[in-house]
Amino acid sequence: MNESPTDTATATDPTMDAIARAVTEGRTGAAASARQKLLTLWATIGVTGDPLHRCTLAHHLADLYEDPAQALAWDVRALDAAGAVTEQRVQRHHTGLHIAGFYPSLHLNLADDYRRLGSFHAAAEHLTAAREHAPDLPHDAYGASLRTALDEVAEAVSRRDTTRRASAPGPAG
Repeated sequence: MNESPTDTATATDPTMDAIARAVTEGRTGAAASARQKLLTLWATIGVTGDPLHRCTLAHHLADLYEDPAQALAWDVRALDAAGAVTEQRVQRHHTGLHIAGFYPSLHLNLADDYRRLGSFHAAAEHLTAAREHAPDLPHDAYGASLRTALDEVAEAVSRRDTTRRASAPGPAG
């Protein structure tokens, strides 16, 4: 889900553009400001708004929280919204995307959240789900980074390690 909104985008979407701007701000170190912008946008979208908007926003907002419980709440919202996103809606936004490709990252994030909270059984369940969807990952640097992260989280689960991964997205704890 780390695609660039301008690569083969099919239509201008002001909400997706606003999400992208906030995500970029968060990645440059302004996590608190980016988080506030996304929370304000979430209030505008609402819990029944466009599922692609909700999924994308929640997925990226989770990365802006150091606390794994707060990240978990947003990652659950992202996965829930993904279930309502249609392939047609994704294609309207970006011709190169497929909803199936969202699931490895969504489940990986949930696995990592649960692992950090010490819920290793739940983490393992989401790792299994992420691996089941891994064939839908692109064969590029993004896909490789997710496959590496899956291995890192699996290793941390096997060690019962709850520390934050150095390679995890978002602010360092």
